[in-house]
Amino acid sequence: MSAGWLRRKILNPVLDLLRQGITPEKIALSIALGITLGVTPVLGSTSILCFLAAVLLRLNLPALQLVNYLVYPLQFALLVPFIRVGGWILSVPPVRITVGEIIALIRADVWNAIATLWTATLHALLAWFMFGSLASLAIYVLLAPVLRRLSQSLQAGTR
Repeated sequence: MSAGWLRRKILNPVLDLLRQGITPEKIALSIALGITLGVTPVLGSTSILCFLAAVLLRLNLPALQLVNYLVYPLQFALLVPFIRVGGWILSVPPVRITVGEIIALIRADVWNAIATLWTATLHALLAWFMFGSLASLAIYVLLAPVLRRLSQSLQAGTR
């Protein structure tokens, strides 16, 4: 990733939100939840979850969805680790499956894939919920002060 891409796709939208008067805390929460909900181990659910979070918590939906789309590759990268960690937490034999096999199952027959992967998905959701809750909190706690300082410097620059 180039510095120009990061500025254009991440920094500039955040600065625009701050200029519009959205609080640093709301932006930090939108980013934290966008990341966490964006890696939910249930393929096809992230946009709906982000929409619900935005409506229920009165967050900026475009910001949440932007972060959700940016972390989309992580959803696939974390799918199998979430399945394995969830199985480990529950002390069940590990599920031997790859992301490629999951995608092939879905392409062949979505309903069969859901039935076949039901237990593995529940294991993954357990791990995601445990780690995602902590990740959301950590991201929010780290981002909120940074965004507050950024907002203050923007306000100082406009005076």
